[in-house]
Amino acid sequence: MKKVEASQLKSEFSFSTPIQVRFSDIDGYLHVNNGIYFSYFEHARAVFLHEVADWNVMTIGTVVGRIEIDYIRPIHLEDQVDALVKCSRMGNSSFDLEQFLIGKDAKGNEHVFAKCRCVMVAVDMNTMKPVPIPVQAREKLALI
Repeated sequence: MKKVEASQLKSEFSFSTPIQVRFSDIDGYLHVNNGIYFSYFEHARAVFLHEVADWNVMTIGTVVGRIEIDYIRPIHLEDQVDALVKCSRMGNSSFDLEQFLIGKDAKGNEHVFAKCRCVMVAVDMNTMKPVPIPVQAREKLALI
């Protein structure tokens, strides 16, 4: 994976949301447990779809079709973390979200902590079958 800088990513992503690192996220190695990263990325996706795409998940939901995470640097309790999210591909019923966890360590140095690519699928909440991405969400995601 090619190295990217946090400052470069900030200019490439128009959406970010803060992530609270909780004491319970820390494992025996004194950093955030790898499984917790999924929760951080999930939270960021939910906020992104709600705030940016104005997506009403109670009628047309979204499910994860595939997710991959690259762990770049451990997150520690005192780190300040932000999640960046953008839509990088749209199909008929699926779309890709590119995500990063970036932030500052206790000394104020900027870092990229992790990268995520997530394939999301729009589904009918009654049948749980794939459906086309809602028009209003498609239009808003296309602007990102």
